[in-house]
Amino acid sequence: GTLETAWVEIGSDEENRHKYRIQIEPGLHSGYSEVYVLHLQNLRTDPIPTVITWPEESSSVDLEQDMLRSVSQFLADRNDIYQASSASLLAGTIQAESKANIIAGVSGDPVLELKVDYNRAWVQIRQALQSANIDIVDENRDQSFFSVRFAGIAEEQDEPDWFGRILGRGGEVEESEEQDFSIRLLETGNVVNVVTEALLSNPGASQLNQELLQVINDNLS
Repeated sequence: GTLETAWVEIGSDEENRHKYRIQIEPGLHSGYSEVYVLHLQNLRTDPIPTVITWPEESSSVDLEQDMLRSVSQFLADRNDIYQASSASLLAGTIQAESKANIIAGVSGDPVLELKVDYNRAWVQIRQALQSANIDIVDENRDQSFFSVRFAGIAEEQDEPDWFGRILGRGGEVEESEEQDFSIRLLETGNVVNVVTEALLSNPGASQLNQELLQVINDNLS
């Protein structure tokens, strides 16, 4: 959904008028949403435009961030209301299928399919790797790849009901050594396919590839 404010005054700014566009879109996974804010300003001495031409980037990043924080706090304070309401923006009107799915690629190997544009996919994959504490050895956005070290997912022995943990940055299980992987982002039409590949072939490479994709998918926001 999209909401545009009226022209408003902000603080002691007597020279400019301000306007915001707030967009709420489904997140990569079902049940999650993302909020985007764009800020526009012009001089009060100029005529009020009848047709709004929104810029690619906000006129003021600081004012954009201020509004984003305000909207986020507003939603957080009313989280119980939004969860309970069938008319809720977060729980009702923008429910959609997941934009991130692990599917079988052309070769039959698993591929993480993202139904987003390349720029958003790159940012989301990088954030997922950081959230999972996976070492990023190298990255090149123009060439669409990350090089990472990954040791797989080990089940927690002391707590069998736990989901398991990521073994990265010197994991505690000695027999699970980190291995080098490449992660490539391949843009095809309206989707971006994320493909992982072990740099050294070994008997467990296929399983680790699947685990790496799963970890990335689980850490997408």
